[in-house]
Amino acid sequence: MSHSDGLVHRRNVNRSTADSVNQNNDNNEDKRRNSNGGEEDLEDGDSKDTRLTLMEEVLLLGLKEKEGYTSFWNDCISSGLRGCILIELALRGRIELEKAGMRRKTLLNRKVVVTRNEQATGDVLLDEALKHIRETTQPETVHSWIEYLSGESWNPLKLRYQLRNVRERLAKNLVEKGVLTTEKQNFLVFDMTTHPLTDNLIKTKLVKKVQDAVLSRWAGEASRMDRRILALLFLAHASDVLENAFSPLSDDDYEVAMKRVRDLLDLDLEAEAARPNANELMWAVISAFVK
Repeated sequence: MSHSDGLVHRRNVNRSTADSVNQNNDNNEDKRRNSNGGEEDLEDGDSKDTRLTLMEEVLLLGLKEKEGYTSFWNDCISSGLRGCILIELALRGRIELEKAGMRRKTLLNRKVVVTRNEQATGDVLLDEALKHIRETTQPETVHSWIEYLSGESWNPLKLRYQLRNVRERLAKNLVEKGVLTTEKQNFLVFDMTTHPLTDNLIKTKLVKKVQDAVLSRWAGEASRMDRRILALLFLAHASDVLENAFSPLSDDDYEVAMKRVRDLLDLDLEAEAARPNANELMWAVISAFVK
């Protein structure tokens, strides 16, 4: 690390211009933090072509950079990606949990998912899942939808809800965004299409964002954290890929990061979902993975 890392470099800026910029930044930050169920929260500085969804971020964390595929032993990432899809739809204001009556308080895992906005998102996977939720005759819980979308349901009538080839489709999205490329790899018995990493900067930024969330930018309270990064931490852990982001850390930083992740996992999810401006469906998805 160079000696200049972490230092603040002073710049001469016109005071009126600086005040205007600071005011605009504060307004943008307030809109981002206070938005509840609207369009997805976007990070400043990210170009439209390299903006990633939660599903793409989790897949990228789990992808072997040179080999271009996820671990064959990872049985968690399939359902984790379906959870990402539900949270992404919730953050974009397309779905929500049913509203409880004044006298009735229902647990998160018993509330059913309902459509809030039927407008297409422009993402094929999200729109396919939204179509299934919209057209179902009997509303289902978050846990049920994770099973249906991942094809783990024993009900043959629900198999039509399964989202197929999710990892492959997400990888193709990342190829279109210039993050991955497409290759053929021979495994003696069979050939497989792989997607090695081509844009190291995007992966590096993603890993640093995850690390910073539990280290330099650690807020100490879940309610003070950005909802998108909070969801990423939980779903990356549920998908068994969070370790990949922490492995480059020093031993001390690794211990701190894992302790803070354990603190998040020990939260009272019902209480977090009941906070003002909380995205209830996001916490319902998290509760489906945190036992």
